[in-house]
Amino acid sequence: MLRPAIAAAIACLGFAASPAMAAATIPLADLSCKQFTDYNKDNTMIILNWLDGFYSDKDAAPVIDFDRMGQNGKKLEDYCKANPDAPMSKAAEKVMGQ
Repeated sequence: MLRPAIAAAIACLGFAASPAMAAATIPLADLSCKQFTDYNKDNTMIILNWLDGFYSDKDAAPVIDFDRMGQNGKKLEDYCKANPDAPMSKAAEKVMGQ
């Protein structure tokens, strides 16, 4: 339960430090794949970090695996480019919810 809280805190810090963000919050349930791929790299990394924490096993070791995150990010980007109208939640579940 701690990892998602840490990921959320990191995401909040990233949003606060990013003046390019148009909004202070991103409702992931309403986000489309196209919107996700249109964000700048910093924002997509924040979302990817949050998703990594969300989809991590509850009992997993508290480790940040940059290689796994990079692989998941590439899979998510590929899925979203092929399915721009798909909801981001569906894409994340397909890629990371395994």
